[in-house]
Amino acid sequence: MTTGATGATVWLTGLPSAGKTTIAYELAGRLRAEGHLVEVLDGDEIREFLTADLGFSRADRHTNVQRIGFLADLLARNGVKALVPVIAPYADSREAVRKRHQASGAAYVEVHVATPVEVCSVRDVKGLYAKQAAGEISGLTGVDDPYEAPASPDLRIESQDQTVAESAALVHQLLTERGLA
Repeated sequence: MTTGATGATVWLTGLPSAGKTTIAYELAGRLRAEGHLVEVLDGDEIREFLTADLGFSRADRHTNVQRIGFLADLLARNGVKALVPVIAPYADSREAVRKRHQASGAAYVEVHVATPVEVCSVRDVKGLYAKQAAGEISGLTGVDDPYEAPASPDLRIESQDQTVAESAALVHQLLTERGLA
């Protein structure tokens, strides 16, 4: 049985506190209101429930991204819009997810939420930047651990220059242009 719906993965990558999750939930509401099947694969929730066995080494971060990518591809192939607000700091990990989608025929859209680290540290939604500055944690992506920004994402959002609704509207516009919304 098929739902008849067109699935897709929308991967929102960016620094901690860039606005990825907020944009994803705004977009999810809009897509649901239009009748789309939507799941948000929040990186923090995935870490808690599916990848709690992983740390934050490069290898563990890669494994985390691949597991999430597998789940997103599975959903997308079954007519669901999988919105994935996950840092995914390494380009090769994101490229492996893109290739998985290409191999399965599932649509994949990479959105770089390109909020500058200075803005993210002021937002500091989870207090990570403050903890890093106080020496309580290390390995904070974009500060003392690398973040490889996408060279050519499908869409780059400067979230500090617009509202959440405007950011979500840009993603929605791209999905519409590609026949996915």
